[in-house]
Amino acid sequence: MIKFGPSGNSESFYAEGYEHTEDAAHYVKERGLDCFEYSFGRGVRMGEDKARSIGAAFQKEGVEISVHAPYFINFANPDDEMAQKSFGYVLDSAKMARLMGGKRIVFHPAAQGKVERSVAVMKTSDRLKVLRDYIYLNNLQDLMFCPETMGKLAQIGTPEEIAAFSSIDPVFTPCIDFGHVNARTQGSLKTEEDYTRLLEGFLDVLGYERMKHFHVHFSKIMYGAKGEIKHLTFADDVYGPEFEPLANVLLKLKLEPYIVSESDGTQAEDAAAMKRMYLAALGA
Repeated sequence: MIKFGPSGNSESFYAEGYEHTEDAAHYVKERGLDCFEYSFGRGVRMGEDKARSIGAAFQKEGVEISVHAPYFINFANPDDEMAQKSFGYVLDSAKMARLMGGKRIVFHPAAQGKVERSVAVMKTSDRLKVLRDYIYLNNLQDLMFCPETMGKLAQIGTPEEIAAFSSIDPVFTPCIDFGHVNARTQGSLKTEEDYTRLLEGFLDVLGYERMKHFHVHFSKIMYGAKGEIKHLTFADDVYGPEFEPLANVLLKLKLEPYIVSESDGTQAEDAAAMKRMYLAALGA
């Protein structure tokens, strides 16, 4: 069954008097949701005791947890020393995820910088092979490491690039951010055919078993000539993308991803809306 949940805490979480990440487990469960993504966006600054405490709260409520590694990861960095830090950011995130009882670590692959895109992509691919080796050396290969499709043209992370990166090793599972894909392609995701074409591109490279439980980020995103500008809420009726066509395609392709809402302040509400749409498509 598909899991739905928020990335971080909605405005309503704080409005209802909740404060701590441990509280998010009950808050999410109360809304009929199944998962939650914790962001280490600005760095992995959590002690092991806190990670275990969060894990115990989520285990008690039966809510699955994933983590997002720091945003400043860049496996195309021309500076080897800086790239080395990126390995650490992913591995530290993974170790915290394990202490929390989580299985999935989402990360941004790279920025193009001033080099040719093909050079940046090759460097990213080479370093992801090194990351794979570190994952096995640290005995973290039972976790899922999810390189994410990115929303800005200057970022490495087209669907084709992410599919290729994920094909390096089974430890990698794609994170398809449909809002990002829509933003970098100037609104290409509208119909069921659009979503089908995108997902079949991944299926052709990775096969059904590798894709069945892939990772999803979903939100409506404002975009301009250079791609993503900012995340919006489901109330927006200008930019998209819409979730209903995707719900139908996931059913048709028999895919059961882990779907995280990244709406701006209404993550839990919009995750619940997606779950309702999916259940309606399912006929439940």
